[in-house]
Amino acid sequence: MTRRACALYATGIVCAHLLIVGIALIVAQVFPTLIHNRLKKEVTLTEGSRVFESWQNPPAPIYMQYYFFNVTNPKVFIAGGKAIVSQVGPYTYREYRPRENVTFVDNGTKVSAFTPKSFVFLSEQSVGDPEVDLVTTINIPALAVMKKVAGSFWMSTMASVWMTSLGTEMFMTRSVNEILWGFKDPLLTSLHKMKPEVDEYFGFMYKKNGTSDGEFVFHTGEQNYMDYAKIHTWKGERKISWWASEESNMINGTDGSGFHPLVSKDEQLYVFTADLCRSIYMNQEENPANADFCVPVGECLGTGVLSVSVCRKGAPVVVSFPHFYQGDEKYINAVEGLSPNQEDHETFLDINPTLGIPIRASKRAQINILVNRVPGFPITKNLNETIFPVMFVNEAVVIDDASASKMRKLLLVVMLVSNFPLLIVGLAATLLIAFIVLVVKSRQKKTSAKEDTDYSHINDKPDECNSDLYKNGSSIAMTPVEVEKC
Repeated sequence: MTRRACALYATGIVCAHLLIVGIALIVAQVFPTLIHNRLKKEVTLTEGSRVFESWQNPPAPIYMQYYFFNVTNPKVFIAGGKAIVSQVGPYTYREYRPRENVTFVDNGTKVSAFTPKSFVFLSEQSVGDPEVDLVTTINIPALAVMKKVAGSFWMSTMASVWMTSLGTEMFMTRSVNEILWGFKDPLLTSLHKMKPEVDEYFGFMYKKNGTSDGEFVFHTGEQNYMDYAKIHTWKGERKISWWASEESNMINGTDGSGFHPLVSKDEQLYVFTADLCRSIYMNQEENPANADFCVPVGECLGTGVLSVSVCRKGAPVVVSFPHFYQGDEKYINAVEGLSPNQEDHETFLDINPTLGIPIRASKRAQINILVNRVPGFPITKNLNETIFPVMFVNEAVVIDDASASKMRKLLLVVMLVSNFPLLIVGLAATLLIAFIVLVVKSRQKKTSAKEDTDYSHINDKPDECNSDLYKNGSSIAMTPVEVEKC
């Protein structure tokens, strides 16, 4: 057997084995299973893991953008007309949220931590100076006091006279900084003298700069990768107690900073947010369980809004998407100056499903106040019930360049290892093509050699007219010799 034939047979044998091995590995999913098992062990909240340091000190910058609705016709609204608002903002702050007092508990299967949040104003990303810019909006402390005493005729009457003597009105004009970080309110100050437990300061972010939402205990994911970063307890409790059912009071999901690896396409990802006093999940449209968030039971607002007064000390606070995006039309039409749209007002979360790492996210929420007539307070007698927009916040984060580079390298390794069987099949396919080419060429050479050994029949009996020419062993030359005709 020639060397060429040996090479031909060897190529065919190798090609067949590689194809068998490659297809078997693809069917058995050996390499994807190996890399997935490796990811499940690597993506855990344990010291030295790939993700622990970035979980403890998130490198991605978080930006808080605050927008306010400035009321341009407060007297018209008090008289029973429709309010006109104009959006003012953004006022942008860089948020820092390192995890402190990190402690492993339950034999390292869980980790507890506090997450103090601090904010730094970014003038270059803002429309103005929050210390100077003024906003006219609903007097929330006054309305909260009205709602608090509304059940008693005598208390309402006394409170009404008292508020009138203080010059308290339905609307207030304050600086952006005061509305956000707090100001000393005259009404609350007077109330504080009688009830010391009442704080005399009011602000949406009052006492929230440099403070945390309390202690969280997270699953590390060591026992089950699906539990990675899920909240086990908040402030020592495994559930909250504000809502109407066990399901609605459950603390589900993570805090939104990360999710377990290998997220499936149709999986619902839960996020617990203390600001909304509940767990939410992505991609939800209509959820029957949302009825359990109506407190008192059965007193539900319309589509797209949620009353959170139960976790806001009774204040008539209602949350929604900005400009009542995806909300009932009646809320949008009740106030002039709103223009909801998907690009500016939708909440979204983009994550890498292999690693469970958020790539970019934007949590947008609007704070509204339920305004209506309050018995015992003449100033409210002409008011039409309105869910009044006060401000909204856009909490945005995009993965930083260094983390993105690390993630790309890790994903490249995952892709190469997971697709190694395909590389084997590709190599086998290449060898198969080479084998076919060699076989074709070999057959062509055999055919050519056979044609070269074929010959035409020569008549050894010369013609009579040429008989003398071929006598005595005349040689045959390659060039034709002309012979005289007979």
